[in-house]
Amino acid sequence: MSTGRGTGMGNAHRGITRRRLLGSATAVAAVAVTGGTATAAASPAQAAEAAQAAQQGQVPALWHEFTRTPFTHPQIPYIGRSGRDGGAARFPRRPVVADVRDYGAVADDGTTDCAPAINRAIAAAGRAGGGTVLIPPGTFRIDDLIRIGHSNVVLRGAGSERTKLYATKNLTELIGVYGSRYGGDKSSWSWAGGLVWLCPADRFATLTTAIKAKAWPFEGWTGNKRDEWETLTTLAPARQGSWTVTVADAERLRPGALVLLRLADDADHTLLEHMAGGGPGPEAYYWDDKTKLTSYVPYEWPVRIAHVHGRKVTLERPLPLDIRPEWDPRLTTHVRELTGSGVEGLTLEAVETPQSPHLLDKGYNGVVFQCAYDCWADDIVVRHVDNGFGLVAASACTLRRTTVAGRGSHHPYFCREGSHDNLVEDFTIEQRTVPAPAGTQLHGINVEGLSSYNVWSRGDMRMGTFDSHRGLPFANVRTDITVDNNGRHGGDASAGPLFGARFTHWNIRVTNGRAGLMKIDGLAPHSATVGIDEVTEFDQIDVPDFTGDLHSRLELYGSTDVVRPRNLYDAQRELER
Repeated sequence: MSTGRGTGMGNAHRGITRRRLLGSATAVAAVAVTGGTATAAASPAQAAEAAQAAQQGQVPALWHEFTRTPFTHPQIPYIGRSGRDGGAARFPRRPVVADVRDYGAVADDGTTDCAPAINRAIAAAGRAGGGTVLIPPGTFRIDDLIRIGHSNVVLRGAGSERTKLYATKNLTELIGVYGSRYGGDKSSWSWAGGLVWLCPADRFATLTTAIKAKAWPFEGWTGNKRDEWETLTTLAPARQGSWTVTVADAERLRPGALVLLRLADDADHTLLEHMAGGGPGPEAYYWDDKTKLTSYVPYEWPVRIAHVHGRKVTLERPLPLDIRPEWDPRLTTHVRELTGSGVEGLTLEAVETPQSPHLLDKGYNGVVFQCAYDCWADDIVVRHVDNGFGLVAASACTLRRTTVAGRGSHHPYFCREGSHDNLVEDFTIEQRTVPAPAGTQLHGINVEGLSSYNVWSRGDMRMGTFDSHRGLPFANVRTDITVDNNGRHGGDASAGPLFGARFTHWNIRVTNGRAGLMKIDGLAPHSATVGIDEVTEFDQIDVPDFTGDLHSRLELYGSTDVVRPRNLYDAQRELER
């Protein structure tokens, strides 16, 4: 069982009440300034110390408002539960069950293909019910991809500076050409698949079989044709931010089980309007021709059940959206998830080749999580990759201490196809080592496709941008990040709006003064931009997708590192203590 920041299934939201949040809000401000540890209720002496500390920075009105309505604030999402095991600070330490050398892997000879041996060791750990597979120091050549397809399996190197996997082939060579289900000559390896691929074994088999047959699949939790699910129960109406829902029939629901909340849209697209914050602007927006966007619906949100009491079911996270009858709300089954697995302490370096033209990537991709829940990566470097770290229909995963390095990437980080509640923290995008070839594109930290409640925290982005790639992502947070904003965002017009509601950029240090999705109060509905350097528009100038008042907030513009708390995610975590 993990310890640290996280909480167990049995106590769900641990009685986070308005009184408790208000009691700890001042202490959180002090922690953000002094680096101390907050307590759930501040003494008079602590309150005085916090007030003095707060003078060293500025606490925006938005933060005070949020502590009063943390689960339903109109601009700031509640992301205190994002990440593996509800944001747990520590990753599980599973017993060692295999060493790749015992299965034939050889370090540092430069000729032995070690991928079969590594995959055999991983498969043996899966058959044993889980455990850690060790890769010792050295460089191991791999001529195939590495697959983690069973739960509770950890692939652990000796550290990113000591263990290296040297990948000689790309996914086009290994699996085949992967076209886009939306047509054209695009390569889906530009946004899918990894040379280290964490995906349930059965799901990986169906995906790759479909790709080889050129039957381009849907990539998410309900199969290639989105038809692999059964209704467990229907739901009564409930409000966004609620932890407990009322079900029609709880017979098939068990504490600890992972289920999908499934919300369909109606003919008037009121679900999409709700994701955008509702009101005249979204109601006036023309949704019908946004064919790529509407293909993402139904919205599918994986969540574990914490408690079942009669027809009352408590979830491990608060509801991301309202539940309304017109959206046919259900809890459903899904394909078997990958859970409790991770990859740690290694560098994945691809053979250095020039970056491909835009959307024609061959698939020198890094580490990807797909249909994964409560999984993680820690101390991982990827180098000379087309795309770095991917979250594809992945939820409640943590990527910590990750770095994208080398010749330059299309998507250093991508988060798409309905990925929710993930945490990317202490991440680095290094400056490219060679100039960008003509016709290539650099994005940055990407989010799209109705993905929600994801967090990027404590980042060092020496290139790239905040790439909201259309597809109406909503309720995502970027906080405590330094960025040399030299990338460009992407996204097809058929994918619809750049932003849904409750996007927050909090304490963002823009080193080159360039706008481009940094300051979002004029673009994102019901959003918050707090503590950001002054920025100036450049040639990629965006206009808001929605007309009228966006109901967005801007505070401490032109100032960074004075906002208290400095890190919005850490501060929300402290409120749970």
